[in-house]
Amino acid sequence: MRRQAAVLLALVLMTLAFTGPSVGAGAANYTILLSMKGPGSGNPFWAAVERGARETAKSLGVNLVVLAPPAETDVQAQISQIEDQIAKRVSAIVVAPTDVSALNTTFDKARAQKIPVLVVDTDGNWPNKLTFIGTDNRVGGALGGKFLCDSLKGKGDVALITGVMTTQSIRARIEGARETVLKCGLKVVKELPANSDRAMGQQVMEDILTSSPNVKGVFAANDLMALGAANAAKARGKKILIVGFDAIPEAAQAILAGNLSASVAQSPYNMGKFGVQNALKALQNKPVAKRIDTGTILVTKKNAAQFAK
Repeated sequence: MRRQAAVLLALVLMTLAFTGPSVGAGAANYTILLSMKGPGSGNPFWAAVERGARETAKSLGVNLVVLAPPAETDVQAQISQIEDQIAKRVSAIVVAPTDVSALNTTFDKARAQKIPVLVVDTDGNWPNKLTFIGTDNRVGGALGGKFLCDSLKGKGDVALITGVMTTQSIRARIEGARETVLKCGLKVVKELPANSDRAMGQQVMEDILTSSPNVKGVFAANDLMALGAANAAKARGKKILIVGFDAIPEAAQAILAGNLSASVAQSPYNMGKFGVQNALKALQNKPVAKRIDTGTILVTKKNAAQFAK
């Protein structure tokens, strides 16, 4: 009898050893955090990232937690949100960081708990990230700059409206645009920040028009700032080439209406989608590419209709 009990106990222990959460776990046992750097309710770009992540998580059967700080400049809020999820033992983190290096200590905490960190949209300098999924923002900025070069035939004054320059994606867009317009002969007379905010974009454009009335073109590092700039130009009765970035539906509609000249389109939906897909791959011990490029295209009146919905 004792021998039978011992055999039964051994079988139970063997079963437990091979059916723990790290072996053979279903996708439903995983919870993935999507930490965006801005709220989706106020920005169609982040809304698309969130939609891609949610729809993919549902199709794969994984749990998804979506969080964002109240503003893209609120680094500390994002840190607090992520560290709270680390304490709750989230399975993986998909993050668009608000700062290229300020979150590194937080990511170290995730790594100590064996939680993989996948970076989307804005590449940081944390060396242990599993992958970066997003746009080559420098190439995208150059695409916008080239539009200004071609349209103005390399002659005239232009301005750059920047966002938060500690954000790698914004900085790369501005660098790409600046380098391109200077190379073709255009003169950058103003470079002012509007922090990815429409109202600030309008105010900055008003300042540009007052101090540099001969400006012929503007590159803004995102569409909200570009739309604000367009409002300011329209109020002054100025015909100025204004190029945005993201090709959100409202920007595409403004291009069709002639209020914006162009925008550079990314694929925010795919950032959320590929983030969740590859987080699950990592949790299932499948290989994940170190760099996943989602691409950019220039949106003008010729193709804006497909982005206007």
